[in-house]
Amino acid sequence: MVAWGAVIPTGYTVYTSSVRTAGQATVAMVRGPEGKRLWLSHPLPGFHGERLPTGGVVCPLSAENARALAAAFPWLSPRRLPDRPSFGFGDRLGLATPGHVRACTGARVFPVLAQQSVRENARTGRTFEEVLTQAVFGAFEAGYQGGFGADADHLKSVDDALQAAALGYTFFTCDPSDQVVAVERLPLAEVARRFRSLPDADRLRREYLGREFILDREVTLRFTEEDLARAAVKHSYAVAFAVEMYRMLAGRLPEGFDFELSLDETETPTAPLEHLFIARELRERGVTLASLAPRFPGTLEKGVDWRGDPTELRKAVRIHAAIARTFGPYRLSLHSGSDKFSLYPILAQEAEELWHVKTAGTSYLVALEVVARHAPALFREIVRFSLDRFPEDRKSYHLSADPRRIPDPEAVPDQELPHLLAHHDARQVLHVAFGSVLRSPLGVDLRGILEAREEEHYGALARHLGRHLEALEVKRDG
Repeated sequence: MVAWGAVIPTGYTVYTSSVRTAGQATVAMVRGPEGKRLWLSHPLPGFHGERLPTGGVVCPLSAENARALAAAFPWLSPRRLPDRPSFGFGDRLGLATPGHVRACTGARVFPVLAQQSVRENARTGRTFEEVLTQAVFGAFEAGYQGGFGADADHLKSVDDALQAAALGYTFFTCDPSDQVVAVERLPLAEVARRFRSLPDADRLRREYLGREFILDREVTLRFTEEDLARAAVKHSYAVAFAVEMYRMLAGRLPEGFDFELSLDETETPTAPLEHLFIARELRERGVTLASLAPRFPGTLEKGVDWRGDPTELRKAVRIHAAIARTFGPYRLSLHSGSDKFSLYPILAQEAEELWHVKTAGTSYLVALEVVARHAPALFREIVRFSLDRFPEDRKSYHLSADPRRIPDPEAVPDQELPHLLAHHDARQVLHVAFGSVLRSPLGVDLRGILEAREEEHYGALARHLGRHLEALEVKRDG
């Protein structure tokens, strides 16, 4: 171990959990007047930075230096999902990874530390490269060596998938919702006509009608002609898009990758027969799923708990899990997974080890709680700005928030402002305005508070995301 005071220039502090040795050099994350930097006691190939009078090198937290760091310490390169439950820790600010690492410490779960969608990146002005770079440096700062995944989420174009693949992503979530046909809006005669026009309608009849599909746990499903027509018309184009994306990725990543299909943004819950049709058609075309995200029954909205009939949900998860085991096995993936505390035990019990949960917005809300405690004037500005942006920012999100029910932040005493984050309507309004806030001057001020209160921010993330993992039965309370 180096003698820090003899090597690090005055004004720098060291994140001791990050200290590692590469060859003859000691490498660590440090903080100085210009913010966080990577420090090397001696120059190393691939790293670029400023040489110090002491002989060391201080490097910016750039994508180039993140790649060099992962080359020096292979556990910082994203890897594929292992055979245990997995959890996506989306980080919209690029500051949360050390807190996410703390949350999963002691949990029997594999973390996906780099996870953002194309939509989220567009709203925040970030890129897939920036998301991965910040996750690598965050994991290094925390001293984390357990391996993590990188998910290019809600991909609606093959080009975006290939871009993420070139950057080192290991997990690709295909979102074919633009190709899903809303058959629920069509008369049955029109559904039948469209089914007959499908180029493989005769094959589908031969393979699906008049037979029983016996699934894991003695579940049996059968298609009527109407069931088949609806499933095929609704999802055939989505299947074709998923196959195209998968094959292009397979050509780029012959060593393998994790591929998820997202069905959660459809208008209605995913019927078991629809799931079976999609899973079988994908398997027949050589697509290996790591996970599939159905739309579950009940109400799944951003940043708040699930609402619905637990008995209906348990039945749905059980049969979806049976399909996933039979045609995979692959995980059931829960999107909009933040704060779904009443749903988690059902998912954990019925899907057993075969589940993946995605969160992102809840970490942003945790950050706002820290701001509310220490910068009440800034928090009030963020609330007002979010309310102004809500009519536009709510688009593409399924929400029930009514801004009129939110207490006037000017009338809320400073010490009670953090309680607004427990208010259903306020929580959703703040949740969906993240992009507008982070791309405004308010975002700069918000980040400044979090950097000044870094330990508190990490601790709050660890507690809140830890509650998620406890409810999912992969981490013990406390």
